[in-house]
Amino acid sequence: MKQIEPSYKTTISLPLMQPQITATNAIVPLQPQPDNLNSRWEHLLTVVQHINQMAIELEAKMLELKTIASKINSQLNSLNENDKQSVVICQYSPVSVPVVQQKPDQTFMLTTRKIDLFRAEREAAQLAQQLRQRNHKKKATAKRYKKIRH
Repeated sequence: MKQIEPSYKTTISLPLMQPQITATNAIVPLQPQPDNLNSRWEHLLTVVQHINQMAIELEAKMLELKTIASKINSQLNSLNENDKQSVVICQYSPVSVPVVQQKPDQTFMLTTRKIDLFRAEREAAQLAQQLRQRNHKKKATAKRYKKIRH
């Protein structure tokens, strides 16, 4: 019986044909088509906006993480009142998010923006201090007024 040789062992030779190139259809390299350039520019702007939007969302999620961790810390510490050490389930180091900025010459720069995870606490402490000072001044004024009336 004649054995048939597997097809992967045989080679097929085909005549090679080079594509015909005509000079009239060629596009000169370094001269991009205006429509193509405009669409790429629009795509670049879309990507820039997307990166910056994601940075805003990422910052919000980091602040949400901090808020949730803080609430859990408070709950755990209130349950463990007998412990002298407070529980800290999340630690923070300086963080930043990527952003794309457009420079005055219309070029773009991919850089980072620092995220201040403790700004809200500082602002709350500052407001509390201002309110205490205002309340202290009102009490001092009221005491002087009482002394004058008596």
